[in-house]
Amino acid sequence: MAAAALVAVSLLAPIAQDPAYHDFADRRGLLGIPSFLNIATNLAFLAVGIAGILLCAIRKDLGARWAWLACFTGVALVFFGSAYYHLAPDNGTLVWDRLPMSIGFMALSVAVLSDYINPRLEKILLAPAIVLGLASVIWWHYTDDLRPYVLVQFLPLLMLPALLILFRGARQDRGFLLTALLIYMLAKLAEHFDHALFVLTGEAVSGHSLKHLLAATALFVIYWMLRRRSRHSRPAESAVSS
Repeated sequence: MAAAALVAVSLLAPIAQDPAYHDFADRRGLLGIPSFLNIATNLAFLAVGIAGILLCAIRKDLGARWAWLACFTGVALVFFGSAYYHLAPDNGTLVWDRLPMSIGFMALSVAVLSDYINPRLEKILLAPAIVLGLASVIWWHYTDDLRPYVLVQFLPLLMLPALLILFRGARQDRGFLLTALLIYMLAKLAEHFDHALFVLTGEAVSGHSLKHLLAATALFVIYWMLRRRSRHSRPAESAVSS
């Protein structure tokens, strides 16, 4: 699947960043802060990121602990990167939003692979995956070609359902992961319909602000999944290909 996605993306023409991406529906300021809600809703990422970091620090028995720690660290850093971006949205500031997101995406992918297939994958893949994620953002920044970043962002969304079908893991983990995936898909829809949702809610909240809250909720579901794991079970140890 990864190889097919890589070939498919490489066959596409270079994808430039659409300037209209920075045209957010809600630019209202408050307390001297421009685009207040688009910035304030990032606090949800900081909260779940810190909670996840603390959980990984306390629970030494978590499967793929270092990958999950890297994931939640990236999530916490999204608060700073996204807040900085929304102060003055353009391609230059967007880099600082996407760098921590790429860490989160890649670390999450490695954590799930390690949990469902083999615990050793964490040691093998974590560092190279994070480097590749960061490189995809740097590549876009210097070439205005989004293809590698598109692969980094969407391959995990394709990979997760396949892993849940092909490999056995903790039953409750499967439910949490599917729930998180569905919520994140809603977040992407909210992002796409930023202006429409702003109008639909009577200009109370925009789709982009809802995207932040929904994406953070998806990550909270994963955090809660890790909290509920048995202290004596590691999903990857019993992973069996179906």
